[in-house]
Amino acid sequence: MAPAAVPLNIKWLPLNSKLKAKSQLQTSSRNIEFERVQLPEKTRNSRVLVLGGTGRVGGSTAIALSNLCPDLRILVAGRNREKGEALVAKLGGNSGFSQVDLNDQDSLQTALQDVDLVVHTAGPFQQAEKCSVLEAAINTKTAYVDVCDDTSYAVRAKSFMSRALAANVPAITTGGIYPGVSNVMAAELVRAAETETEEDKPERLRFSYYTAGTGGAGPTILATSFLLLGEEVIAYSKGEKIKLKPYSGMLNVDFGKGIGKRDVYLLNLPEVRSAFEILGVPTVSARFGTAPFFWNWGMEAMTNLLPPEFLRDRSKVQMLVELFDPVVRAVDGIAGERVSMRVDLELSSGRSKVGLFSHSKLSISVGIATAAFALAILEGSTQPGVWFPEEAQGLAIEAREVLLQRASQGTFNFVMNRSPWTIETNPKELGLGIYV
Repeated sequence: MAPAAVPLNIKWLPLNSKLKAKSQLQTSSRNIEFERVQLPEKTRNSRVLVLGGTGRVGGSTAIALSNLCPDLRILVAGRNREKGEALVAKLGGNSGFSQVDLNDQDSLQTALQDVDLVVHTAGPFQQAEKCSVLEAAINTKTAYVDVCDDTSYAVRAKSFMSRALAANVPAITTGGIYPGVSNVMAAELVRAAETETEEDKPERLRFSYYTAGTGGAGPTILATSFLLLGEEVIAYSKGEKIKLKPYSGMLNVDFGKGIGKRDVYLLNLPEVRSAFEILGVPTVSARFGTAPFFWNWGMEAMTNLLPPEFLRDRSKVQMLVELFDPVVRAVDGIAGERVSMRVDLELSSGRSKVGLFSHSKLSISVGIATAAFALAILEGSTQPGVWFPEEAQGLAIEAREVLLQRASQGTFNFVMNRSPWTIETNPKELGLGIYV
């Protein structure tokens, strides 16, 4: 059985003491140099099980963990032994494969018996009736993080708070790239604004996401996108919850250099509710857009033509995925897989602050982002209980900067707490503080 808890009283260390050596992250097209992480002695050789490790997100997470922290013992878990063993061969001697059935609670608990941390990447999370992995993690006293991107699932995960506290288990839900890193970006923007002045209050928070095609993340992302079209969008306006139509409310957002202006549309995403409740911002929304532009038209058409009941049916959505997947993959080869997240915070004074994260490959950056949350848990940044990324008990405030630096490795554009015009234009200073 795993230890009663990952050490929770380890003093947070400065970034320079954690990132010492460098490692080469292997990709299909290039090698990226990343800083290695020096974990505390008690967790340096932890056993980490990546559930869904044979998929794109899980495989990317396992590779990132192996490169960032080679001393970790990584178990790739999934149903496909052939794919799992192929990945294990790339990861090296500190890894192994575990055949696990997500729908079998006994199989899950057996897999977690000797594991210190489970990273749940086996989506889609939409329409899932149970939090089986979280429940198994609590029963086996195993630390937990998931990449959930579904509001209902995230709320259900939070309902396990008392059980996680009683078992002394630290757990983070929605701990991927978006939601996940985007939540932490929002939390830091709000914290910085409140630190600067008490009078200037956060009034509006807007999450904007862009991904070229499926971002190379495969059919699971496609299924997630279709399932989200069947969900009514929950947003907040001046403290009131409002319900909106999915893939409506289009905005043209500037994602800065390398991406430019892109159309984004409303979707029902969990960071909207968690940011509203935890960060206390009265107006919050989230939007997503993709490329080529006609994919957005297709998504909008599906929302208008297909009944919500159809889009909420996982079996019917799976049929759509099988139908569209070959075409999407072909277009992906042309569109690439760039990803960008922009978080806008508007203040009562009229000032605005922006955080921006852009990477050339979603399939790589999502693994690095998820690995950053896993390492934060192993470093003791997470208290017992079930937490969202923006909660200080889930990720200690002093650990946020470290997580963002780790997660942003390999980005071609990452900025925090800047004025919008500094990322939307390439200003030239004329002198005396005047820019054009």
